[in-house]
Amino acid sequence: MAVITGAGSGIGREISRRLLGAGWLVALAGRHRDTLEETASGMPYDRAATSGSHLVVPADITVPESVSQLFDAVATRWGRVDLLVNNAGTFGPQGSVDELSLDDWRTAIDTNLTGTFLCSHHAMRIMKTQTPRGGRIINNGSISAHVPRPKSAAYTATKHAITGLTKSIALDGRAHDIACGQIDIGNAATDMTAAVQHGALQADGSVAAEATFDAAHVADAVLFMAALPLDANVLTLTIAATKMPYVGRG
Repeated sequence: MAVITGAGSGIGREISRRLLGAGWLVALAGRHRDTLEETASGMPYDRAATSGSHLVVPADITVPESVSQLFDAVATRWGRVDLLVNNAGTFGPQGSVDELSLDDWRTAIDTNLTGTFLCSHHAMRIMKTQTPRGGRIINNGSISAHVPRPKSAAYTATKHAITGLTKSIALDGRAHDIACGQIDIGNAATDMTAAVQHGALQADGSVAAEATFDAAHVADAVLFMAALPLDANVLTLTIAATKMPYVGRG
């Protein structure tokens, strides 16, 4: 069974529906019950609503008690965790280091980095002790885990940190049959990226529209990673709009 954070919209919704359609049991986690229910109700043939294959768990990944309750609910329902997709995240306030307040910084850190840590913390504890043991964690990185956009100091810092966390989990999980990988996504078409289609700030100070691609392809990539046996792992996978300014950015 799988736990997907940020399952109420965008990429998280696409991943959740793709996994449900492929036969996974899926816990849908996010801050708002109504959007999580929308994710489940959008399943083809309403599979999620009729077969008991999903669990809606409103949760705030920045709050330790909320994350603990999420995994308690999953353990009570299914008794194990085979896959965690740490998808929830935020661009957060935009700005260079001198323009960001401490609160701005903490907003990005708490959601993108600490939230991923908290969910991985609980998932690994379950994966180590369940029978059969082991599982897989997939972290949503970003093109910004490699190359920053202008005015993105906080977001970029969190995504670089996710890369280090992914590698540490992959290393520490070896002895327990826990695999960990990262998917770095560039301009998947969601509400969060709608603005780039009309104009995004470029490294030279200009503003230009950028290409996007269907977020369903991200879900297909996650399903591929998730379907591997635990003795194989995709450590990093980059999927991006072919024409987005990434290779040679700046």
